[in-house]
Amino acid sequence: MADPVLSSIDGGVLTLTFNRPDRLNAWTDAMGRRYFDLLAEAERDPAVRVVVVTGAGRGFCAGADFEDLTAVLNGSYRREGEPDRRSVTLPATLGKPVIAAVNGACAGLGMVCALACDLVFTADEAKWTTAFARRGLIAEYGLSWILPRLIGQARAMDLLLSGRTFTGAEAYELGLVSRSVPGESLLAETAAYARELALHSSPTSMAVMKRQIRGDWNRTLEEAEAAAVRLMTESFGRPDVTEGVAAFLERRAPRFPPL
Repeated sequence: MADPVLSSIDGGVLTLTFNRPDRLNAWTDAMGRRYFDLLAEAERDPAVRVVVVTGAGRGFCAGADFEDLTAVLNGSYRREGEPDRRSVTLPATLGKPVIAAVNGACAGLGMVCALACDLVFTADEAKWTTAFARRGLIAEYGLSWILPRLIGQARAMDLLLSGRTFTGAEAYELGLVSRSVPGESLLAETAAYARELALHSSPTSMAVMKRQIRGDWNRTLEEAEAAAVRLMTESFGRPDVTEGVAAFLERRAPRFPPL
């Protein structure tokens, strides 16, 4: 059986590729388990500084596999092993930046997978949809929390209630993604951006910033500023600041320690 998620590393950038192209990379328990394992390994591996997630073939991830969903509905589904308690929002909890490169169909659970990443690049022509309302489902896996924070309540309502299909280009116009590019240049542009982070950005700084951005959602400006002052003071005691300043003055790439 083919590996449901492929992995390769180059220059500190780990690329994870959902690998069920004949099913538009529809999600299965086995695929999820492998994906979560690889993310956990990436977090521990000092050689990995940035993670890119994409899909093989014409899809990123077309949501839950309908064969599995049908089996759940008719009571015939049989899970292999113990349930995996990890969530598709796992990338948000990692210290290392995770970038989704949405190359094609991105629906339902697959859309949550993409938006749980720290940055999202998409092909202009990629097809996006929440899909849940058109399947008799609800906004799953925290999407009702993620969408309003990215694009506002009115636009989130539109995408969730209608379940309509929209393109990667519209996703960019809505503010849902960081960048929309022609499909043929998507992986190259994503990889180039990821390499910039791996080469020039402090892993520790990026990890702290991820925590700040997630944690400051429910803080007042005064609380966020006070926390930032404390974190800034802590940063002065780390070697990253010394190296970052030295690299700037010496006009060279920094040699930051791993996370």
